[in-house]
Amino acid sequence: MTDDTALEAALAAIAERGAIGERSLPVAIAHADQFAAAVPAEARRLVDLGSGGGLPGLVVAMRCPWLQVTLVERRTRRADLLLRAVRSLVLTERVTVVSDDVRVVAEAEPNSFDVVTARSFAAPAITAQWAGALLLSGGVLIVSEPPTDEVDRWLPTVLELTGLQDLGREQGIRRFERR
Repeated sequence: MTDDTALEAALAAIAERGAIGERSLPVAIAHADQFAAAVPAEARRLVDLGSGGGLPGLVVAMRCPWLQVTLVERRTRRADLLLRAVRSLVLTERVTVVSDDVRVVAEAEPNSFDVVTARSFAAPAITAQWAGALLLSGGVLIVSEPPTDEVDRWLPTVLELTGLQDLGREQGIRRFERR
């Protein structure tokens, strides 16, 4: 069993400032654990798009100590909260907070991440566009999905244009691989 005391405290501090909408942190952590479980063991670099309050990025960083994690959040206030959480969790050697738009990361580090995560980042087409720009060939996009499966949510034409192949949905998580 994992001791999530420090993680819950860090996320609670973020939630107190309104950056996490989930009322139950244990439920939010359990959902983020699905992201961590979907990270391939051979992955070395992960970028979390629109990191907001640190879900799933901070949880993945805690659960996958072999990963270098980049949290991207364009809202300065939330990026500052993330940086405080990274420091309090003693993750500064492996976790970087980028307070800017995803475009900046994609331009600086194109096709250089093994994993892209996104929870409530943007519409599927936009998420696919940025994942395609950030992922290495063979890399994986892991996204949070709504409770009901929407057939037209991830259009085949968008996936083809971005080089992503749908690997399917398990519970509330969908995975894609970049060809």
